[in-house]
Amino acid sequence: MSTPKRQVRAVHDADTLTVYQAYPPAIADAALRAGRFVPPFKRERMTWVKPSFCWMMYRCGWATKPGQERVLAVRLSRTGFEQALRIAALSHFDRSLHDDAAAWAAQKAASPVRVQWDPERTPSGRALEHRSLQVGIGGAAVDTYVDEWVVGLDDVTDQVGAWRAELTAGGSPVLPQETPYVLPPDVAARIGADG
Repeated sequence: MSTPKRQVRAVHDADTLTVYQAYPPAIADAALRAGRFVPPFKRERMTWVKPSFCWMMYRCGWATKPGQERVLAVRLSRTGFEQALRIAALSHFDRSLHDDAAAWAAQKAASPVRVQWDPERTPSGRALEHRSLQVGIGGAAVDTYVDEWVVGLDDVTDQVGAWRAELTAGGSPVLPQETPYVLPPDVAARIGADG
């Protein structure tokens, strides 16, 4: 059976869902010491979270790109994750979800959360046919993300380095096992999820 084109897949349990972010050491170290995001993390900037480990590795070059040397696994409450998606707007106009571009633009202007569906990636970075969810959290929603939705932070940089070395040597590391995350119907409709 083929993977639905737009399906949220993540590491999750009954209460939480894991997303990934990559940061420079100063931001990662301060957040890990405090157990939450604190300065130099900037609340006034949009912060992007990705449930797909492979997409994050594609984006940060397996923790080798400048300013993205540290990878954090961020555990969000399922309630918070779904709340973010419930108020989200797609970054790009999608005729199947909006009657016209003006309706989409109005929704986007009113929402502090953005959703993008980008091609999912293999560990080597090759694009796949199905999509991976990215969620951009901005405006007042950043405060809610930091203060309420985030329930745990883990530094997975060393593990990322070990997996990168294994891949470079031609191996097949056992990466985080992401499974379909079933969204409430209203949330799935809002972001155009189909699986």
